[in-house]
Amino acid sequence: MNLKQLFKRPINAVPTGVAVFVLIVALLGFADATYLSVEHYQNVIPPCSITGGCETVLTSAYSTMFGVPDSFVGAAYYLLILIGIASYLESKKTRLLKYALMLTVVGFVMSLWFVYLQAFVLHAYCAYCLGSALTSTVLFVAAVYLLKKYTEKSESSPENK
Repeated sequence: MNLKQLFKRPINAVPTGVAVFVLIVALLGFADATYLSVEHYQNVIPPCSITGGCETVLTSAYSTMFGVPDSFVGAAYYLLILIGIASYLESKKTRLLKYALMLTVVGFVMSLWFVYLQAFVLHAYCAYCLGSALTSTVLFVAAVYLLKKYTEKSESSPENK
């Protein structure tokens, strides 16, 4: 079954603990991206002893789009997921959960792009950016798992025959 098919099917309620796990991962991503955004607007390069390439990555032409730092867009992305999951936990409206899970595709694809840029264009790595990529990947994998496990199978689906 492909991702497009998963998005078309209704999703059932997921256990609170699982939703809280996704919420915590999104919170970690939000904290990381927000930290980088604050540092950007203060014209500070955060310390980067692990990978040593933060300055190269964070000051490259790829670190902003239309004058907005990529980290700020990342913070907004994580915030939307946080709002979606928190709203689901509060209301138990599964469509809010599904929208938040669907959004993880965007974060995952963007993370792939930014890791590609670091590896093959800039030849430098930013530990904070890699942390965000890891967070986005965990969110995406969790979303695929949840959609596969908790979406309703249609009667005409080959899985039910």
